[in-house]
Amino acid sequence: MSSATTAPKPNYFAAAAVLVAGIVAAVIILRLPPLTTAWQQNYDPLGHWFLSALVASIPIAVLLGSLALGHIKAHYAALAGLLAALATSIIGFHMPARLAAATAVYGAGYGLFPIGWIVLNVIFMYQLTVESGRFTILQHSLTGITKDRRLQLLLIAFCFGAFFEGAAGFGTPVAVTAALLIGLGFKPLQASGLSLIANTAPVAFGALGTPIIALSKVTGYSEVMLSAMTGRILTPFCILVPFWLIWAFAGFAGMLEVWPAILVAGVTFAIPQLIISNVHGPWVVNVVASVVSMACLTGFLLIWHPKNQHNFEGDEEAAAAAVGQAPKYTRKETVQAWVPWVILSVIVFVWGTQTGKMYMNTPEKAFPSLASMTTKPSAITNPTFPVTILHNKVERVAPVVAKPTKEPAVFGLNWLSATGTGIFLAALISGLIMGQSFLTILGIFFKTLVKVRFSLLTIAAMLGIGMLTRYSGLDATMGLAFARTGHFYPFFGTLLGWLGVALTGSDTSSNVLFGSLQKITAQQVGVPGQLMAAANTTGGVMGKMIDAQSIVVASTATQWYGHEGDILRYVFLHSLALAALVGAFIFMMAYVYPFTQLIVH
Repeated sequence: MSSATTAPKPNYFAAAAVLVAGIVAAVIILRLPPLTTAWQQNYDPLGHWFLSALVASIPIAVLLGSLALGHIKAHYAALAGLLAALATSIIGFHMPARLAAATAVYGAGYGLFPIGWIVLNVIFMYQLTVESGRFTILQHSLTGITKDRRLQLLLIAFCFGAFFEGAAGFGTPVAVTAALLIGLGFKPLQASGLSLIANTAPVAFGALGTPIIALSKVTGYSEVMLSAMTGRILTPFCILVPFWLIWAFAGFAGMLEVWPAILVAGVTFAIPQLIISNVHGPWVVNVVASVVSMACLTGFLLIWHPKNQHNFEGDEEAAAAAVGQAPKYTRKETVQAWVPWVILSVIVFVWGTQTGKMYMNTPEKAFPSLASMTTKPSAITNPTFPVTILHNKVERVAPVVAKPTKEPAVFGLNWLSATGTGIFLAALISGLIMGQSFLTILGIFFKTLVKVRFSLLTIAAMLGIGMLTRYSGLDATMGLAFARTGHFYPFFGTLLGWLGVALTGSDTSSNVLFGSLQKITAQQVGVPGQLMAAANTTGGVMGKMIDAQSIVVASTATQWYGHEGDILRYVFLHSLALAALVGAFIFMMAYVYPFTQLIVH
C-alpha cells in the first residue's frame, strides 16, 4: 500500500506503559461499588436550553476542531475530546464521576471490540494478498473490466462497498474499498474520502438491516413499515450518490462523460432496494441490491466504453513502457486472485445472518442436546459482563422518552459471531490457500497489529466519547434544541439523525439514541411519527462520512497516518449538503403534495 506518510515508529515501552495504566484504571473503576439509586439525566442543567446545548457540544467541538483546524494527530485529538467529554459530563451536567469514568471505559472496550477487531482483520486480509502477490493480479483483472478510473471507483466504492455494508457494516465497507482503491493507485485522500462518500445510501440497511431493527425497538413501529418508509426516502439518493461520487472525483464534465454507466449502477441498485424494502423488509436489501448493481454494471462495461478515458498522471507512460513486458496472467491465476475476496464475502454474509448468529451465540438453541451441559455453550461463545457500576444506574427521562428508562450497560464478548472473527477466519483460510505457512500468516498478523495500534487507540477513545454523550445526556440536550424548530422540524429532525451518526459513528446507535425523541416530537408538531423515525436513519446515513470512527478506519486502510483532518475537510461539505437535501425531501414529504402520498401508513 503506497503512501506519502509513513507510520510513526513504535515506542513499545511507552505503549506498554499506557496499556498497563489503562488496564489498572479500568479495573479500579469497574470494581467500585455501584450507586444505590439511578442517576437521572438533566437536559437543561444551565437553566436555558441554548446555553445547555452549547455546553453539550464542547466535546464534539474539541474533537472535530482538533482534527480539522488544529492538524493534531487523530489519537491525540480523540484523547482530548474524551477528556472534554468527561469534564463536560461531570462539571456541566453533574454526572457522578464514577459513572462518567465507567462509561468512558465501557465505550473504549466497545471501540476495541467489535469495531477495532473488524479494522485489524480487514487490514490483515489485505496485507496477506499483497505479500502473496495476488493483489497485483487482482489489479490487472479489474483493469480488464475497465481502465477508466471513474468506473473503477464506481464499481469498487459504490457497488462492492454496498455489499459489505449490507452484510457486515460497522466500518467494514470503508476499510475494504479504501484498501482496494489505494492498491489500484488512487491517492490516499481520494481513496479515503471517496470511500466515505460512497458509503452513504446503503447505511440505513447495513449489517442485514440492523439500524432499522433497532429503530423499530425504540419507536414501536414495525420493522416492515420502517423499512418501506426508509426505502422510499432513499430511492432518489441511491441514484444521486453515484453521480455525486464521480462528480467529487472527476468534476462535473468528467461525470457527464460516463453518465450512462453511473445511471446503470444507481438505478439497478435503487430499484431492487425499493422493491425489497417495501415487500420483504430490511434484512437483505443491500446484499441483493448490490449484487444486482455489480452484475449489471460489469455487464454494461463489457459492451460500453467512454469516449475519453480518465487516467492518473503517469498511467499512459507506464502502460507504454510496459508494452511487451506486462505479465500475462492465466484465467486460473486470475480466479485464484479473487478467491480470498470471494471467501471474505461469503463468510461475512454467513456471519451476519440471524441463523448464523444463533448457532454461534446460543449453540444450545441450535442443538438442544447441548442444553443439558453444566456450563452452557453460550457462556463460552457469547459471555456477557454487566458493568456493575454503570448498568441500570443512568435513567433517561421525558421528553426524550415517554417514561423513565434505565440504560443498560452490558459488555457482550461475542468473540465467535463477531464480524471481525469472520474476517479473521477468511484471512486465515485465504492465507493457507495462497500457500503461506502458518508462521508466515501469524507474523503478518502481528505486523498488522503494530501498524494499526494508533488507530485502535483512536477508535477506543472515539467510542468513549460516543458513550459519554449518550449516558450523560449531552446527545439528548442537543437533540432537544433541534426539536424546538416547530414546523421546520422535518428538516432539522433529519439533521438530528445526521448529528447522531456523526457523534456515535453508527446509524444503529443514532436510532437508539434519537428514535423515541423523533416520534414524540413529530407527534407534537403534527407530523407522522413514522416519517420522522425514518428521517432519523436516512439523515444519519449522510453523517456516516464525517464520523471520526469512519475517518480513522479510512486513514488506517490507506495508511495515511496523521491526515485525518485532511479527510474530514475533504468530506465535510459533501456530508452537510447531502444531509440538507435529504432534509428538504423529507420536509416536502411532510407538507407538499404529491410527496405526502409516499408516507407509509
